[in-house]
Amino acid sequence: MKDGLLTERQKEVLRYRKQGLTQQQIADEISTSKANVCTIEKSAMENIRRARETLDFVNTLDAEVLCTLDADADLFKAVHTIYQEAEKIGIKVRYDSVTLMNRVRTQNPEKIHARHIHDTIHVYINGKGDLFFE
Repeated sequence: MKDGLLTERQKEVLRYRKQGLTQQQIADEISTSKANVCTIEKSAMENIRRARETLDFVNTLDAEVLCTLDADADLFKAVHTIYQEAEKIGIKVRYDSVTLMNRVRTQNPEKIHARHIHDTIHVYINGKGDLFFE
C-alpha cells in the first residue's frame, strides 16, 4: 500500500533519473527491463501532473480571478498586465518581474514557447499577492 501518490518503485526510478541515469541504466540497477522503467516513469509523471492540477485548483479556491492572458500574447507584456490588474484591485504581487515571468513559464510549460503564449492562461491572485494559473 502506498502512502502518497507515488509508489516506492516510482520514487526509486525518479531518484535515479534525477541523478542522471538513463532508463537502461536504471533497468540494470533494479533488475527489470527498460520498457518497465519507461512505464514506471510515465505513470509517476502522470501522477505528479494530476497532483499539480489538483493543488492548483485548491489554491484557486482562496483566490479571485485576476486576468486572462490571451493566446499569441507576448510573455513580457503579460507580466506587465498582471501587475496592472493587481494594482487595480489593490493587491501587491509578491514577485519581481523576472521571478513572475519564470513562474508563469514553469507553471504553464505547455502553453508557452519562448516569449509567446500559445494557449489562454487564467491568472488568479489571493490577498497575499500569490498567483496561481489555470
